[in-house]
Amino acid sequence: MKPIETIMRTAPVIPVLVIEDVEHAVPVATALVAGGLRVLEVTLRTPAGLEAIRAMKGVEGAIVGAGTVTNPDELKASIDAGAEFIVSPGLTPRLGEAAIASGIPFLPGTANAADIMLGLDLGLSHFKFFPAATSGGLPALKALAGPFHTAKFCPTGGVTQASASDWLAFDPVLCVGGSWLVAKGEPDVVAIEAAARAAATLAR
Repeated sequence: MKPIETIMRTAPVIPVLVIEDVEHAVPVATALVAGGLRVLEVTLRTPAGLEAIRAMKGVEGAIVGAGTVTNPDELKASIDAGAEFIVSPGLTPRLGEAAIASGIPFLPGTANAADIMLGLDLGLSHFKFFPAATSGGLPALKALAGPFHTAKFCPTGGVTQASASDWLAFDPVLCVGGSWLVAKGEPDVVAIEAAARAAATLAR
């Protein structure tokens, strides 16, 4: 099992995927991997989420994780579906302790100093900064990174192709999460692969 830092350093952007139809899962994953983005976060925002994880696991080169995991039951269901890492929008002691006990790479959501301190108390050092744009943006993360200089981050929420480079230029940021790569509805695999190629070339 890859440590979370290795996963975060695999590509500059982790696509955040909301899959409405499980039939779209493999075409989307195939296009993203072909474009150079191997780490895929499938959110549990739809009933198709867990089945999409199972389907995407069959795409060669894909590293498939579950996002929007909010409690231990969703954590277990995600692991049972084959998720290789877990992303949460926030952090509670109950979820953090369950994720650590499972041994799966875990990227909990944080938005302020208290969230980060809770994560550090649990022995975690890698965090999602969420929602990035509305939690003060890059200035807020720079302020937080000062006292928590050992922490590493993946800003997600309001990050775009245009703004991603600014985030990635900040040393504690190992990658960003982005939902701009895949439009809703029937997947346009040519457009998805092109968007992935552009994102994969972003400098860190």
